[in-house]
Amino acid sequence: MTHIPRRRLAATVTGALLLTACQTTPPADPRPAAPPPGQPASTAAVAAIAPGLAPGQRLEILADNIRATPADTTTGPYTYVHTQSWARVTNTIVRIDLRHWRCDSTGSGHEIERRLPPLHGVHRTPQPRERRLFAQADATLTRYPPGELAPYIAEPVPTDPTALAAALAPPTPDAPPAAPRTLVNGVVGMARSQHLNRDQRTAVLRVLAGIPGITYHGQVTDVADRPGLGFRLTTDGNTLDLVIDTSTGAILAAQDTVQAGSRPGLFSYVLFLTGEHTNSTSVPSGAHEPSCPAASTAAMNHPSASG
Repeated sequence: MTHIPRRRLAATVTGALLLTACQTTPPADPRPAAPPPGQPASTAAVAAIAPGLAPGQRLEILADNIRATPADTTTGPYTYVHTQSWARVTNTIVRIDLRHWRCDSTGSGHEIERRLPPLHGVHRTPQPRERRLFAQADATLTRYPPGELAPYIAEPVPTDPTALAAALAPPTPDAPPAAPRTLVNGVVGMARSQHLNRDQRTAVLRVLAGIPGITYHGQVTDVADRPGLGFRLTTDGNTLDLVIDTSTGAILAAQDTVQAGSRPGLFSYVLFLTGEHTNSTSVPSGAHEPSCPAASTAAMNHPSASG
């Protein structure tokens, strides 16, 4: 993550985690009153970076004031998510651009992947110039039959923070409370798979605000040069960094760095670029995509496919 001066591998990297419940009681709320709903998000951003606030208070201010985006009102039987990732595999960093379409009613769909040559060694930081190379890489289409492309958690994603935490960390009679790292990993895994509207993003921010141990790291930018606020969780020898958009509340990027052990270095870095619900898919010319109930039979080329 780059600080502003005083300024699967989608599913395999995050993994299908067995999560357990975590509930924390937030401290008394001494923060200044957040701007009223409807005020520009930039005002909320100013409030969120005020000195003297606890990290959870900053996240709550953002949750109170994030705005809707055009993608929040999109409809259609497909969920579309576009990510770019850098992930450790043995002693190399694998770089993947992944566009993911899931038919929500059947759990079918497909992914279009562009992969760059792996980089040897794990002492690396993703560079903005690498992103331009994805467009030059060959595209690979992978199809998933019904039931093979399930969302990270069941749809619809809860908008109540307690329900969302329970969905990310299903409680069991003999399970201990979920570790903070497990919940943060759950939030990242969900963002890889599912598009979240404003109310769902608000719930995510409130879940993060209640996780003990999160620290605030000021105004930062991600590898796509998008500004946001940085939040960090260091636990179990790993550091998890999130960049959160102050206007929309979306997670822009997530980085997992191994700090301890015999092989410190980058474990994963994910950019979350686009998400929406849509009627259309983007498949290679001449290829046939099995129908998704209620899907449009109109244009099959998704405008995001070249973006």
